[in-house]
Amino acid sequence: MAALDYWLVQYRRTWRGTVVSGVLSPVLFLTAMGVGLGALVDDGGRLGQEYLLFLAPGLLAATAMQTAVGESTYPVMGAIKWIRTYHGMLATPLDSSDILHGHLVYVALRTFTTSVVFAVIMALFGAAPSFTGAGLAVLAATLCGMAFATPVFAFSAAHEADAGFAALERFGIVPMFLFSGTFFPISQLPTALEWVARVTPIWHGVELCRGLVTGTLGAAAGWGHVGYLVGWVVLGALVARIVFRRRLEATG
Repeated sequence: MAALDYWLVQYRRTWRGTVVSGVLSPVLFLTAMGVGLGALVDDGGRLGQEYLLFLAPGLLAATAMQTAVGESTYPVMGAIKWIRTYHGMLATPLDSSDILHGHLVYVALRTFTTSVVFAVIMALFGAAPSFTGAGLAVLAATLCGMAFATPVFAFSAAHEADAGFAALERFGIVPMFLFSGTFFPISQLPTALEWVARVTPIWHGVELCRGLVTGTLGAAAGWGHVGYLVGWVVLGALVARIVFRRRLEATG
């Protein structure tokens, strides 16, 4: 895929910075929240398991979400409006769907590699009891990330200015990061907010990763989470294809 090749070449120039942040972020989070705060939480014994083991899989899914969203906002708008990378690709035999799919595959690869690094660090912290479970959780986290990437691609392509990204982060990504089961069970939320959390993709990603890592995931629940996330990926991709076609044809 020619569109994918472009993004891979771009990443070869910047990968060192992402590796540093990709390693440092999970180390700091797992040390401060999982080990530090976890020691206090474990004293209460309310979770029925070590807090580090509860937290780490949730952070894996949340990190995948943040990585995918980061790759789906400014890079997409820049490729349309500022650098006009997509328009250069349109001068080749590629069409808008090829451009979209190539970029989405790149985002999936970035999310996957970030999740692999996070899972390795989880294992070093003793928060990955099963190699198989951790490996499956990496795939689940990647799926979770793509459940955000495809609709955010559509969002980014539909906007003329980047002001909407701050609102997306402030009123969407940050609340989901904090209140969708990553740090505490959503059963602790008021009933109305609990149901809001249940319809977010990140809650399904967190539950899927946590169940796979801890070995507590039932088949019905697991496939339910997978199906819900796949639904977001497919719906977001369909909307993104429409928006990309209209936007690139209008500005080509």
